[in-house]
Amino acid sequence: DFEASFIRLIDKVTNGSRIEINQTGTTLYYQPGLLYGGSLEHDCSPSRGIGYYLESLLCLAPFMKHPLKIVLRGVTNDQVDPSVDVLKATALPLLKKFGIDGESLEIKINRRGMPPKGGGEIVFACPVKKVLQPIQLTDPGKIKRIRGTAYSVRVSPQMANRIVESARSILNKFLPDIYIYTDHMKGVSSGKSPGFGLSLVAETINGTFLSAELASNPQGQGAAVLPEELGQNCAKLLLEEIYRGGCVDSTNQSLALLLMTLGQQDVSKVLLGPLSPYTIEFLRHLRSFFQIMFKIETKSPEEEEHKGGAKVLMTCVGVGFSNLSKTIR
Repeated sequence: DFEASFIRLIDKVTNGSRIEINQTGTTLYYQPGLLYGGSLEHDCSPSRGIGYYLESLLCLAPFMKHPLKIVLRGVTNDQVDPSVDVLKATALPLLKKFGIDGESLEIKINRRGMPPKGGGEIVFACPVKKVLQPIQLTDPGKIKRIRGTAYSVRVSPQMANRIVESARSILNKFLPDIYIYTDHMKGVSSGKSPGFGLSLVAETINGTFLSAELASNPQGQGAAVLPEELGQNCAKLLLEEIYRGGCVDSTNQSLALLLMTLGQQDVSKVLLGPLSPYTIEFLRHLRSFFQIMFKIETKSPEEEEHKGGAKVLMTCVGVGFSNLSKTIR
């Protein structure tokens, strides 16, 4: 049902799309229309997080005819998809590097919703761009600070504090500048199911953001998770992400590669950590849709530098895509 909900969302943001699904639901015929945008609302299926829908909107939003402002309702934080917090902290700065910025670029969390019932609500707004700037992101720089959000909904507010303490016990050995907000939502804004979790973001001196997150098991599924364990495991995940490194974290690798492909006919370079399986599949799609091949060079770190694992330098020349439907004022 979440795929059907996704198709309805794509139908809402476009104008003139034709979608046909056969009776058994095994084949989908999709003829794309114009990316239209505007002010919209959509109720996402609670079986996947809002991040699942938001990831694709981040790819499409800069190329709409009208600036997109959309209210999405559903599950804000779950264990499968990137949470709204992480996309807000990492994907938005990435868009800005491609020249997609302005006051209207934002993700705002009105309510949190945990699985299985959801009940969260977010607002995503993005301005439209005619063309994208090429990027040269080859030096991630050193980590200067770590920020995070420990959230708890429909459980004791003490849970968030316990998560923060356990996460800091590990991260303080690495870096002193750590600030983890506690976000305890009450009443209507806490959604319909109990849960808690933590999202952490490390920022470097060159403006690179690396993220990690964990959420508790949904109500009635699996064993209960201790907030102390969750905090420690999330801190270790962040350190793992920092070790993998690169100028874009593993959640946003595919977004960066797509925007590089759609850039001007100029060279773009980005240094990534090891490619995730999703990114490898995504590169195949880019080749079949845009006939773009990336030049991939492996960079093994010098021993004395302590810069983590092996990295990949991805280079491509953009296809020179420009947004023709954008209204010129």
